[in-house]
Amino acid sequence: MNTITSTNFQFPGQVSVYKGKVREVYRLDNNLLVMIATDRLSAFDVIMPKGIPYKGQILNQIATSFMEMTKDIVPNWLIATPDPNVAIGHACDPMKVEMVIRGYLSGHAAREYKAGKRMLCGVAMPEGMKENDAFPEPIITPTTKADMGLHDQDISKEEILKQGIVTPEDYAILEKYTRALFARGTEIAKQRGLILVDTKYEFGKTKDGQIVLIDEIHTPDSSRYFYADGYAERQERGEAQKQLSKEFVRQWLIANGFQGLEGQSIPNMTDAYIATVSERYMELYEQILGKPFVKADIQNIHDRIWQNVTQYLNK
Repeated sequence: MNTITSTNFQFPGQVSVYKGKVREVYRLDNNLLVMIATDRLSAFDVIMPKGIPYKGQILNQIATSFMEMTKDIVPNWLIATPDPNVAIGHACDPMKVEMVIRGYLSGHAAREYKAGKRMLCGVAMPEGMKENDAFPEPIITPTTKADMGLHDQDISKEEILKQGIVTPEDYAILEKYTRALFARGTEIAKQRGLILVDTKYEFGKTKDGQIVLIDEIHTPDSSRYFYADGYAERQERGEAQKQLSKEFVRQWLIANGFQGLEGQSIPNMTDAYIATVSERYMELYEQILGKPFVKADIQNIHDRIWQNVTQYLNK
């Protein structure tokens, strides 16, 4: 199936382009950013060789929907969505940390816990927890924002402030916004029969110094969800939780001998497996947004994006 895994546009007034793990960001001279969500799949900070059909559309539409649903509590960068894969907004200087917040002992936190660690990013984790148990209160475990091809690194609040990565005043705002967004995301997930387990937020500063939410929010790439129905029973029986997130891809890679470590080769993803990944992304879209996923025309994605974006900019 047709996917978009890279772009090479030259939009009117374009001054630069930045290519992240999944998104490609075009900066224009009128202080606007054009952010294109590609169909690339990243796991363990490594880009997989093949794209996932509709993944970019799904990520973009979930993220922009949540931007709309949270703009009353946290300001964000978004102005318009002229194409299913595209968001346009205010140019910002990204802050050099990712704010990870965890309500449950899952994923990376569970792996660290299993290895015997009881501190994560300077935050204590209680003794006697089982994987996927809820923390008494959500914990914030930041990471540094790595360049392309490098791993994000766990870092404590104390180290962030010591290194001067973020000022104490700005960090207090980041913490406040992170908790507010997680609370709203938890509330929305509950309405949809889901549990928002953990997620990450990225922030930037506008040219006038305002801190705003940027990039993605509450997508399957940045978040982990459990189904609420049966959660307690599965925990009681020590069973794996039924979840909607990218974790199923990570687990498949681990089972096939890949964790992004040096010397490991990425296992081959067959077309049949890629189709199942695409279906899982659609399932999460419909579950978290509570409406059917409408597939965009993917006959020629590049032409579609070009026409929609230039038409918007020419207005």
